[in-house]
Amino acid sequence: MNPKIILVAIIGILIAAFFAFDLQQYFTLEFLKLQKEGLNQLFVEKPVLVSSLFFLVYVGFTALALPAALILTLAGGAIFGFWHGLLLVSFASTIGATIAFLMTRYLFSDAVEKKFGDRLLAINKGIENEGAFYVFGLRLVPLFPFFMVNSVLALTKLKTLTFYWASQIGMLAGTAVFVNAGTQLAEINSTADILSLKLIISFALLGIFPIIAKWALAALALQRAK
Repeated sequence: MNPKIILVAIIGILIAAFFAFDLQQYFTLEFLKLQKEGLNQLFVEKPVLVSSLFFLVYVGFTALALPAALILTLAGGAIFGFWHGLLLVSFASTIGATIAFLMTRYLFSDAVEKKFGDRLLAINKGIENEGAFYVFGLRLVPLFPFFMVNSVLALTKLKTLTFYWASQIGMLAGTAVFVNAGTQLAEINSTADILSLKLIISFALLGIFPIIAKWALAALALQRAK
């Protein structure tokens, strides 16, 4: 059997199982608040086991694009504290994103290249020269869905290592904000308490500013060359 079909089947089964068994009920703000004390105590008793399980769950959920990243990030701060939580979430989210990136590339890049190869030449050229720059900008802007960035970039010629390190750095500021919010879990009544319009605009400006600055510098260099 075609290995791509097998992979698609496995992914489909895992995603279907998540919803069929109503597992999303365990990844809500209300459930996290109820279980916080118990999870804190379990972490004190078995720090390596709890940290490892959290890390693996986060990687798996991110790779499958399951809707639990925000709650898991808050849980990282609530259970482990800021620095330990930031370390776990930062690496787990980036590794999970890279796995999603590689799976998408493996499953669809050949078909996309075959159908749109000529139209992608200019995009791939830009990605080849400035890939890290664009990944960094996209990761800073929360307006772009996490899974969409993984999937779209996977269909370009972006190097996997570049995707990884630029994603890790680009997501760090946002990760720190949400992990820190998790350390103040008792004060959060809904995700709206974190995802304020002001915060979203701030991240958007952070992501757009490097692009504008780069264009401005390029235009200045071109002007001086004339």
